[in-house]
Amino acid sequence: MTTIPRPEYPRPQFVRVDAQGDPFYVCLNGEWAFQIDRADSGLERGLNTTAAPYEQRIQVPFCPESDLSGVGDKDFLHAVWYRREITVPAEWAGRETVIHFQAVDYDATVWAVSAKTGGVPVEIGRHRGGFTPFGCSLRDIADGGESVSIILRARDTARAAAQPRGKQSTAFAPAGCHYTRTTGIWQTVWLESLPVPASLKRARITPNVGSGSFGVEQPLTNNVRGYHVRVTLTDADGVVCEAEVRADLDLAPRLELPIPESRRRLWSMTDPFLYNVEITLRDASGAVVDRVLSYAGLRSVGIEGKKVKINGESVFQRLVLDQGYYPDGVMTAPTDAALIRDITLSREAGFNGARLHQKVFEERFLYHADRMGYLVWGEFADWGCSGYGPGHDHQQPGITYAAQWLEAVERDYSHPSIIGWCPLNETAQQHHDRITTLDDATRALFLATKAMDTSRPVLDTSGYAHRVLETDVYDSHDYIEEKDFAAGLKKFTERHEGTPGWAAFTNPHTPSGSSTSAKTWSTPYRGQPYFVSEFGGFRWVVGDGARSATENTLNRKQSWGYGADPETEEEFYHRFEATCHVLLDNENMFGYCYTQLTDIYPEENGIYTFDRQSKFDGARLRAIQERVAAIEAISG
Repeated sequence: MTTIPRPEYPRPQFVRVDAQGDPFYVCLNGEWAFQIDRADSGLERGLNTTAAPYEQRIQVPFCPESDLSGVGDKDFLHAVWYRREITVPAEWAGRETVIHFQAVDYDATVWAVSAKTGGVPVEIGRHRGGFTPFGCSLRDIADGGESVSIILRARDTARAAAQPRGKQSTAFAPAGCHYTRTTGIWQTVWLESLPVPASLKRARITPNVGSGSFGVEQPLTNNVRGYHVRVTLTDADGVVCEAEVRADLDLAPRLELPIPESRRRLWSMTDPFLYNVEITLRDASGAVVDRVLSYAGLRSVGIEGKKVKINGESVFQRLVLDQGYYPDGVMTAPTDAALIRDITLSREAGFNGARLHQKVFEERFLYHADRMGYLVWGEFADWGCSGYGPGHDHQQPGITYAAQWLEAVERDYSHPSIIGWCPLNETAQQHHDRITTLDDATRALFLATKAMDTSRPVLDTSGYAHRVLETDVYDSHDYIEEKDFAAGLKKFTERHEGTPGWAAFTNPHTPSGSSTSAKTWSTPYRGQPYFVSEFGGFRWVVGDGARSATENTLNRKQSWGYGADPETEEEFYHRFEATCHVLLDNENMFGYCYTQLTDIYPEENGIYTFDRQSKFDGARLRAIQERVAAIEAISG
């Protein structure tokens, strides 16, 4: 019997179920027909038909560049095609079937061919953006018990301007901090059944710790006279509270769920308690038309002076940079267990959360973070304009970036583990007296994020080109580059003493002594909560030191880290402790983020190897970080 890869339900916070509580879910992962179309001439050659021969097979959801896909082609793939015949479950007759693609990189077009289309391909959807899901309706294409051929073309011109691609390399091979590309389908493909004429869309669940309640905004596909929405909150002891509202007036009815004091339980890192949420759409007789199972965590994120508080308590964020790459799956975790293991490894080394860096992580990672009490910053894979975000080199991709980023915020809004948003990273541009494209783009993304979510802080950009004066938090990236670590540590300490205004005036990646090193790169610091969101990155090669030289291939540069390599493992521990303690002991710091969780391709600066093997004593790293932070010791 063939095992389906990654068979688990991909959207755990919004599970549509039948009367028996079973998900309306058919996983379409596994073998698909596949064709590489290097010249992007496939449409002219009829590759969107069922008659066209496809030369290869691929294991979905793994990208063709990965080993797990069975293809393993790491060259530039400007267009790729997928095809598979499916049969809609007979019991779904009379309902609307939707085919979901959790992530396709980059421009996707989907056709369907069935008896109802007369054997002619009909376009049923298209989507731009490699990190967020989209669905295509099969209404009038195939009903329950009927077959349909699904054809998808993905275009991905990796060297194109203004394409958010994160860390995907625009050179042939991984080099520097750019890695193997991902083209086409790289997350789960699945079928779902929806009722007609109306169904529930994804709910937005907002915790309100102050009032001890949840606010629920429940969008609908259609308003039907007599319909109403009921939301029920439960815990292990049964029903906690419920609310009901008419569904025939508003496209997104709002409900408030007040929790009795005796049943209130906060979500936290030490007690990541989740309430069960059931949402039903009912007709005039009270019969259930649509039913969704979800969950919610009651937690708050607030700011007091330079503190970022969770549930009213100052929590020092001991974060690690997590880029979510895997040796055999590239951006796709080989198994669901691999996602859990990454969180576990981080916790074992003493980190309480992560920056999910230059990638919108799959929803199941956030689900595990929710249930394990792991703090994360939701970020966007904005690099893609000559390697950086919007406004770089005077490009103007603001609309493209905003559309894709806001899809990610909408998808992930209700996850309690997300305690902040950051749409941009290292958008390098000198700050001067002319308003630039980068100024406009950064402000637009900041304001759009704040409009989408008023419950979390927003960092306008991570790094050194802050452009929004009122950004909720402020940060810098600061790596010790000096060969003499002691001298570098002294400068590192001095840069962060007192008011951390250093970040407003220098670009850490500008060579010291150059004519530009003293120029201003950011708007002034105005007393916001502050953290060093990238530091460390010390290279340590496991074994005899030969691996970095012997395992490089083709144009891959020799592996690297920041600054001179530690000469011994003991020297690494010294550097890790010294830099962490500089920041832990600074009462102006609400957190830090160490680079990074694992080695990745040319980078061998992780806490773990690329294949998640230990490089260091995790208990020792954890003990170093357990020191009470200065800001946590300040009363209030």
